[in-house]
This record gives sequence, C-alpha cells and structure tokens, in this order.
Amino acid sequence: MIKKAKNFVIESSKEILGGEPIFKGTRVPVRTLIDYLEAGENLQDFLKDFPTVTKHQAVEILELAKKGFTKR
Repeated sequence: MIKKAKNFVIESSKEILGGEPIFKGTRVPVRTLIDYLEAGENLQDFLKDFPTVTKHQAVEILELAKKGFTKR
C-alpha cells in the first residue's frame, strides 16, 4: 500500500531536474514542500504558490515522510 502511494505522488527522471524526486505530473521538487514547512510556512501557502501540486499529493508526501519514506 505504501509503495503504491509513493508511486502515485512521487516520480523521478534524469530528464526532469536531474532526477530529483518531484510531485508526479509536475516539475515541483518534493523537497520544496519540506523547505516551506521548515521555514514556518503552511500547507495552504505552498499549494497557493505551486498550483500544479494537489492537496492530496502534498498530504500523501507528509504521510510518507512521517513514516520515514523520504530522504532528506
């Protein structure tokens, strides 16, 4: 189940940002969400600034991070 969730929201390709993990279907690095939150911004600010990322995708990333499935 977790692997399916990860594949649904994250993709990586050498052709897009040198293989950095991004939100699937976008060019937005997953790291950007983490950076926003670490800087004290909230999820709504992130979603407003990156409209190609859905709330569902962002929440899934946070759930995966909580379970230790993303690398820093």
